[in-house]
Amino acid sequence: MSKQFAVIGLGRFGSSIAKALYDLDHEVMAIDVDEEKIQENLNNVTHAVQADSTDEVALKSLGIRNFDVVVVAIGQDIQASILTTLILKEMGVETIVVKAQNQLHAKVLYKIGASKVVFPERDMGIRVAHLLVTPNILDYIELSDEYSIVEIISSEKMAEKTLLELNIRARFGCSIMALKNNDYINVAPSANDKIHEGDIMVVIGHKNDLRRFEEFVMNGK
Repeated sequence: MSKQFAVIGLGRFGSSIAKALYDLDHEVMAIDVDEEKIQENLNNVTHAVQADSTDEVALKSLGIRNFDVVVVAIGQDIQASILTTLILKEMGVETIVVKAQNQLHAKVLYKIGASKVVFPERDMGIRVAHLLVTPNILDYIELSDEYSIVEIISSEKMAEKTLLELNIRARFGCSIMALKNNDYINVAPSANDKIHEGDIMVVIGHKNDLRRFEEFVMNGK
């Protein structure tokens, strides 16, 4: 079902998320104070509007309260980010997702009513670090400070063994949510399902447990 999104701030993160939402067939209004950035994004969104998001009157005139989700992707100007979030909250916007620069910024945003705070640079840094350190890892998603989901390619020594034989949950405290290969995806595999060499395992667990499991996949230990 199509939703209505507004994205405020068209830096790299804002323009990227606006285009991605638009490509997924959602209605997207992009807002930035810089006319040049508006012109750059005209073809990647439904509407692109030059406006100052710290101006409550301007935001009201855009009908921003009617959007399902508003993403505040303002870059370096922390004051503008906080003020914009506060105005959106007071206007009754239901879901407000805000890009934060640091933990203190995030703390303030949550206190004034942000629904979700994201750290795109930090999260991408963590993700890339894992991809670099463990060659078998295809993707890494941090769910919280303690738990993550990882996509990891099975190794030769795991091939043709069942999940019961490998006993991953008991040995490592991790759960395999799905097995993927070119021609199939097995969601919630059973204990008797076999892992084939080259299968992509979608695994969830505590970070420490995932680290031990990654080492087992790589080194058999």
